[in-house]
Amino acid sequence: MQFDLLLRALSDPTRLRIMRLLAHMELAVGELAQVLGQSQPRVSRHVRILCDAGLAERRKEGSWVFLRSSIGEDRAPPIGAAAAKLLATGERDDAAFAAQCREDRLHLAEIRAAREASAQSYFASHADEWDTLRVLHSPDEPVEAALTKALDTLAQQGSLGRLLDVGTGTGRMAELFAPRAEHVTAFDKSPEMLRIARARIQDLPADRVELVQGDFDSLPFPDSAFDTVLFHQVLHYAQSPRTVLAEAARVTKNAGRIAIVDFAAHNLEELRASHAHARLGFSDEQMLTLLGDCGFSSQPAIAISGAPLTVKIWTATRGPDNRPSTTSSQFETAPDS
Repeated sequence: MQFDLLLRALSDPTRLRIMRLLAHMELAVGELAQVLGQSQPRVSRHVRILCDAGLAERRKEGSWVFLRSSIGEDRAPPIGAAAAKLLATGERDDAAFAAQCREDRLHLAEIRAAREASAQSYFASHADEWDTLRVLHSPDEPVEAALTKALDTLAQQGSLGRLLDVGTGTGRMAELFAPRAEHVTAFDKSPEMLRIARARIQDLPADRVELVQGDFDSLPFPDSAFDTVLFHQVLHYAQSPRTVLAEAARVTKNAGRIAIVDFAAHNLEELRASHAHARLGFSDEQMLTLLGDCGFSSQPAIAISGAPLTVKIWTATRGPDNRPSTTSSQFETAPDS
């Protein structure tokens, strides 16, 4: 990497602001323009300079383009760590720049809140239809049969132990796996979904099932609390899949297991607007990287073909020597505008 490109990239206050924002989350160019109060073409020029210098990188997903920081990555410039330190020091020592960064982060918080509000509005308005929507996306029976077999194999036909069903929705997975588990925690952010889930699983023993409200990127559970963690058609709603999976790794016991049911990578853009999907599925490479970064050892993926969407089941185990990587994954996402 040419040194002059790096110096040029770090010589502009707007590009410094962009790098500070990208230190917090991956953003679309349109969102950066919103935060910075600048036109999208102007921000795009800044983005190009940062990418040419190797400080940031673009990732295209369908018609959307996401930007993430490369600082701290193996593929970053050799002085990437020094650049990161310089940026942090600049905010600490330059009062005017620090004030600007604080204001930028306030706008960033607004973007986060708007994203969450959009997703929650969808969940609230579609809670009663959720099972129907799942059927429209993919056949339930073969997926559930394949998932049951995969989890039984990982558990060596034994109990699933303490199971966490992340994004339980209507509670179908909690209902399905309760007989195979010692205890099931059905977890969801939406009160409407939990209301429906409670009705579905109300006949299960009360001491073996618990419903908990909260956010999947900040799980309200202690470390190593679960033997099995399940994500069924949930991860494509995550703005930062790596953050969510790192939290899952934190609460999974050593030798515990994780199962992720989601769509294979696809190009159905309408699912963003009509069903609030933040990601258009996942490729095997993306999922294996995410799981590996978070300390999981993956098993071969299982595919259940559908029309037009294919459902994938990814399973993995948590080893005693595996620890989540402290480096952000290239597969985190943010919506464009």
